Amino acid sequence: MATKLDLKDRRKERLRFQLRQKGGGRPRLSVFRSSKHIYAQVIDDAEGRTLAAASSRDPSLAEALKTGADKAAASAVGKLVAERAKAAGVSAVVFDRGAYLYHGRVKALADAAREGGLDF
Repeated sequence: MATKLDLKDRRKERLRFQLRQKGGGRPRLSVFRSSKHIYAQVIDDAEGRTLAAASSRDPSLAEALKTGADKAAASAVGKLVAERAKAAGVSAVVFDRGAYLYHGRVKALADAAREGGLDF
């Protein structure tokens, strides 16, 4: 019987396969959320390097946020990663939600990144 971790890994790999097929060579905006913080990075898979990154642990955000584990923190991280990606010359990405549902903090980060100027 498959464990919960195996199913999560299968969801993540299935999503990444679809992103590679439909992404058209665009960098991907990858999201990781823990119980205390949320992280986002724009990754160029062709070169294997990170173009821009932001998290709720970032010093510029950490003092302004009440906690790193709520929707307000996620939207602040989304705006910051969009700003840094635009500075790096990236305007179009594919959104990699990992194995997380597009709901709550993940959705708040995505909406804020769109407001910040990223196209996906």
